[in-house]
Amino acid sequence: MSGSPALIMRLVASAFSVAEKAGNIVRTVLHSGELGIVEKTGANDLQTLADRLAQQSICASLSRRFPKITIIGEEELPCEEVREDLVENGQNEEILQKKCPPEYSELTEEELVVWVDPLDGTKEYTEASRCHRHQTEVQIPHTGSVVTQPHSTALWLLDNVTVLIGIAYGGRAIAGVINQPFYNYQLGTGATLGRTMWGMLGLGAFGFKLQNPPDDKRIVTTTRSHSNKLVTDCVDAMEPHEVIRVGGAGNKIIQLVEGKASAYVFASPGCKKWDTCATEALLHAVGGKLTDMHGNAYRYDANVKYMNSAGVLATLRNHEYYVSRVPQSVLQALKSS
Repeated sequence: MSGSPALIMRLVASAFSVAEKAGNIVRTVLHSGELGIVEKTGANDLQTLADRLAQQSICASLSRRFPKITIIGEEELPCEEVREDLVENGQNEEILQKKCPPEYSELTEEELVVWVDPLDGTKEYTEASRCHRHQTEVQIPHTGSVVTQPHSTALWLLDNVTVLIGIAYGGRAIAGVINQPFYNYQLGTGATLGRTMWGMLGLGAFGFKLQNPPDDKRIVTTTRSHSNKLVTDCVDAMEPHEVIRVGGAGNKIIQLVEGKASAYVFASPGCKKWDTCATEALLHAVGGKLTDMHGNAYRYDANVKYMNSAGVLATLRNHEYYVSRVPQSVLQALKSS
């Protein structure tokens, strides 16, 4: 073999740089105050200018370098020429230096599917933007809890926002990049904003400090804005000591890998493949697990339906315990696909 990095490593290295570019776009649009919001299916399903520009940037950048890869993005956008300033050509050098797991060293572009959520947590992003327009400096303690902050200090919602790029092979999520554009926002003026995490099966995960959840209590993270009786019944059945309600699938997985939550429980068909491909890969890379509420794995082939119709259950450990706690009523309502 030559000294050139394997295709998958070059793709992940590109996805890392592209996610950072998308994160910068997300920040720029917020600071402009012109979000260009449209409702896709209702008030809880929004699209902003940041969603549109970030997806254009991600898809155009990756497709130029890897033209035969299938890329599936959340936003339905018209076919149009993408501005050159949105294209990112860089690749993360640290990733290029990593040794590719042998089972992925010979993968071709045609075998890979990339799932893109250009702005996960759009609702929270729009709410934080309203606060941002009226308050230029807000100091908020970074406690990880989201249940007691008043609306007037809604900038804490920026923690909920992520950019997700997941890579699948053979229907399985094998690598993922998560950019958190507003990480460190609470440190105020002069702080370096944003961080990018990534993970790959057989290699591990990078860009954050992995921490186990507490041994002495169950902390469940679940949806902030898409709840219903099925969701609350399932959360209650876990007998949690604490419930953290936050936005964004990416943010909930970060809660798990940083030890702030024991399980991510969402007994609803609201999540899509672009929400879970990157997050599942990152979680699985550190020994965690993401399944539907029945304990079955999702597939990420190019031709699968986008909806995760049987809900999402994710843990860093003790996954079978949480699967065993899912009520029969939830299992009957959410048929495994």
